[in-house]
Amino acid sequence: MSTVAGAPQQRTPIRPARVLLHTFLVVTALAWLAPLLWALLAAMRPYAETSEKGYVSWPDKLTFDNFTNAFQQSDMLHYFGNTLLIAVPAVLLTLLLSSMVAFYVSRFDFRVNLSLLLLFTAGNLLPQQVIITPLYRLYLLIDLPGITMSGKLYDSALGLVLIHVAFQSGFCAFVLSNYMRSLPHELTEAALVDGASVWRLYWQIVLPLCKPAMAALATLLSIWIYNDFFWAIVLISTGENMPITSALNNLSGQYFTDPNLVAAGALLTAIPTLIVYFVLQRQFVSGLTLGANKG
Repeated sequence: MSTVAGAPQQRTPIRPARVLLHTFLVVTALAWLAPLLWALLAAMRPYAETSEKGYVSWPDKLTFDNFTNAFQQSDMLHYFGNTLLIAVPAVLLTLLLSSMVAFYVSRFDFRVNLSLLLLFTAGNLLPQQVIITPLYRLYLLIDLPGITMSGKLYDSALGLVLIHVAFQSGFCAFVLSNYMRSLPHELTEAALVDGASVWRLYWQIVLPLCKPAMAALATLLSIWIYNDFFWAIVLISTGENMPITSALNNLSGQYFTDPNLVAAGALLTAIPTLIVYFVLQRQFVSGLTLGANKG
């Protein structure tokens, strides 16, 4: 039945369940944003004002001086470079190696198919603290003269890259194998009939179809590796070789620490992760919702 032009349309009644849902989402969003907004307010206030009036007070003056001082005093640009040298190769190697494992266990049938996938995934169940001592001794024993500045795997960016690849590959292989199983087998079968090699099947057919899942994993890996501080403390001894998470230590003095300056530094270190998320936002969301409408 057609609607008469110009006639007022009937409004959809507001359901109480929908009101409660939106209220819950707004409250949850504010709860998540509250610490960030509080840190931003503290970073823009001079320390003299907060020490006199307290942090729970209305600000008299807002300035970006803390951000400038935090960037200069912590030598943040240098530590950003260190982190970039670790995170980029670690993310690329993890995605490459885990996608190879996922392709093999998902597109080919053999007896130890599931066992191999479980072996990679089981690595994520092992607490990192359990292997500190043997891994530390192993890194000290591996000599790499002419390859690393220290001459060993210890105290080098290469050491951090390898440990991140080892720990993150299991999760990525598990996610990518599940996604590759959802791809039609007719694609690979047709390519095999046409004479395509296994490498071409992986590189030119299957891998381009995994872009949403790869983008979602790349976003998660970038954030996880960027925020890592545990392995940097254990496997790096030279302060100049540490990643960005250690730059905040340069803002803390022996007898005095400016919380406003530290808050500004913490917000500055969070900028790259936000950039990565906004650049890959569309692919990240589509990767998380894969398979939501199937079935």
